[in-house]
Amino acid sequence: MRIVLTWLRLEVRRRWVSLVVLALLVAVSTATVLTATAGARRGDTALDRLEAQTLPATVAVLANQPGFNWNKIKALPEVAAMTRFPVTFSSMVDGCPGASTDFPMMDPSYGTTIERPVIIAGRRADPSRADEVVVTPQFLATCHHRLGDTLTLDLATPQQIDQGFDGSQGAPAGPRVRARIVGVGNDTWDTVTSSGPGQHGAVISTPGLYAHYPANMVGTSAGSSQLYINALVRLKGGDAAVPAFRADLARVTGRSNIDVPTIQGFWVGPIRRIIQYETACLLAFGLAALVAALFLVGQAVARYTSATMADLTVLQSVGMTSRQVVAAAAAGPLLAAAAGATLGVAGAIVASRWMPIGGASYEEPHPGINIDGQILGAGWVLATVLVTTAAAAAAALALAARRRQATPRRSSVAAAAAAAGLPVPLVVGSRFALEPGRGRAAVPVRPALLGAIVGVLGVLAAFTFSAGVSDASVNPARFGQTWQLDTYVGEGGQDFSPVTSQVLRAVAADPDVTGVDDALVGGAQSGQVSVESFTYDAVDGKRVPAVLTGGRMPASASEIVLGPTTAKAMHVGIGGTVRLTGGPVLRSFTVTGTGFVPAGPHNTYDDGAWLTPAGFARLFHGAQPAFKFHVATVSLRPGADAAAVARRLTATAARFKGGQMIGFEVSTPPAEITAIKEVAALPIALAAFLALLAVAAIGYALSLAVRRRRHELAVLRALGLTRWQSRLVVVTQATVLAAIGLAFGIPLGVAAGRTLWRAAAGMAPLAYHTPATLWALVLIAPVALVVANLLAGWPGHRAARLRTAEILRAE
Repeated sequence: MRIVLTWLRLEVRRRWVSLVVLALLVAVSTATVLTATAGARRGDTALDRLEAQTLPATVAVLANQPGFNWNKIKALPEVAAMTRFPVTFSSMVDGCPGASTDFPMMDPSYGTTIERPVIIAGRRADPSRADEVVVTPQFLATCHHRLGDTLTLDLATPQQIDQGFDGSQGAPAGPRVRARIVGVGNDTWDTVTSSGPGQHGAVISTPGLYAHYPANMVGTSAGSSQLYINALVRLKGGDAAVPAFRADLARVTGRSNIDVPTIQGFWVGPIRRIIQYETACLLAFGLAALVAALFLVGQAVARYTSATMADLTVLQSVGMTSRQVVAAAAAGPLLAAAAGATLGVAGAIVASRWMPIGGASYEEPHPGINIDGQILGAGWVLATVLVTTAAAAAAALALAARRRQATPRRSSVAAAAAAAGLPVPLVVGSRFALEPGRGRAAVPVRPALLGAIVGVLGVLAAFTFSAGVSDASVNPARFGQTWQLDTYVGEGGQDFSPVTSQVLRAVAADPDVTGVDDALVGGAQSGQVSVESFTYDAVDGKRVPAVLTGGRMPASASEIVLGPTTAKAMHVGIGGTVRLTGGPVLRSFTVTGTGFVPAGPHNTYDDGAWLTPAGFARLFHGAQPAFKFHVATVSLRPGADAAAVARRLTATAARFKGGQMIGFEVSTPPAEITAIKEVAALPIALAAFLALLAVAAIGYALSLAVRRRRHELAVLRALGLTRWQSRLVVVTQATVLAAIGLAFGIPLGVAAGRTLWRAAAGMAPLAYHTPATLWALVLIAPVALVVANLLAGWPGHRAARLRTAEILRAE
């Protein structure tokens, strides 16, 4: 042990620069991998940790029936807690109209026995007070408020409520309620419905607000009797109690078509899928960084060990044992790895302040710096052990090679260059790049070649993946939205206008319109799965394109297309059979395909079903009401001004008697597009990380080659090699490394990037489109060659200024 420590002291003095470089490479790699891994774990568990503290609702009961008797529901044996809410959009936050204040809760159970918020700062609001609110962290960030501020809630008048006020008719004209922000926190319901990418967060009012201003939320006149009141319900047995609850609900109400979506299945499920996608992206980022670090840091360790072994073999000849040689060779890397891993862990702790990313950041119950002891501790140990083991293995292999006295490997490429009569600097540079040399001048060349390949492969794969993200973030069609306009024309079995069909035929005749889908929407049930069902009914033969992930659209009354998430929940594939209840009779349907549907109030784009008009009538025969919603989607020719066409079509509808109730709006892009954009920086960050490691590793390889092979250069200088030609040797070495990296890295990188994007598209889910990386393909070769030659600048300068006489005399 004493001789090993003595050797380590000598190594630190004379090779401290190499050890510092190795420590920094380990630090950057460790920090990157641990930040991604710990961030992915934190994001993946964010919803579970939030739900564990908030007493979340299990289901929403969407009776959508005026005067519904909720006392019967509250008395059911499965119900642990219930809170009602009016389906109204009667209030806005002054100065931040985008903030959610929808569905104010009516019962004192809200915030106590159901949906109890996790308080991040401040305290819970007094449920009896109308002038206290809790807000989500996103509200503070987007609406520029702080804890303790006072905000103003603008309520609608009872007359506005009676006339169907939903915010689109202007500002609320009722009382202005001053409320103080007493707490910042999250509960499951408000977080998953009102917080997320592109949203403004939520103001969580108390039941006291409804108690003080009931008429401003549900109206007072006979006209307000159409206002729906629905409820959130927490079941004693959780999701396992849903089938029994649904059966009892149908028994006490006499209705089998009441929508009872589970909070997990409908609201939390899409958020969880986004989080899983983000988690997978972070883990893929961490895995790619780990693989790159193994190659690129590994080659630095191999080169350092090779240089050390040249001196240690001299000591071996005077009595140093093989075990002591290996231990001494690994001592320096062990010290550098321990220091680098410590810096990396510290960096990961600091970076945890910005984790988790994307959708998970809105669900995180305890944002800020987080120390994941298991991940960080395991990462520190693993980084130190891997570097030390690599150094020891390299030393042992070097000893074994010396015992065998193997003939140095020769490169056929370098031999061919010599046979072709190429200039000496080009031949020597090729040998430096491809041949390891022998004795004290030996330099591992394979790690440098692997580093170049991995660098190019990783950068191009990252840019290919990024191209897929960029494409999805600007193309709603990847999420099934092939239309540009939509309109809401009916609800509860009744159309708002008696001329709806005439208006839609007139819309289909517009020259800018390429398709109109007249869709009735109904809520079907299959066990624990709610299936929001849409009719695929083209107006006058003009079809809105449907995006399928497999199979074909339904053609008969007994066929159905399911959303991919619905098909997964029902454990059925194309060609299978599903049994659904929409009315009094259970119906069977054959699944002809899977695809995306319009997102609605009770479903997401990947959750639902397509039916023919005859299939819809068959499923919901005898149901009351006959349909839940009636909507229409309109696709336009490329280049059409959607806003201008929407105004024109609305004016067209107004020309019909009663058509004033029909208005067309530009369709809102899917929320998932914003979520995709939030992880768009990950592949670019990975590309930058891989490029940094590749530059550091190749630069170190060039520098080491000049230092270890200075005797060969000195001999060549004595034979007439000029300073300029000495520089050209290093430039050739760098160019050969870059060329080999490009030759193997480009095809492998494109293939890897497309494979990863296909996997991500299936997870999202979205329609896969082959990502195009034209600019990356065009630029990567010249950029790689330029960077490699820039890296050759300093080693080439050293090669040109070698003191030939001193080197030859010393050798």
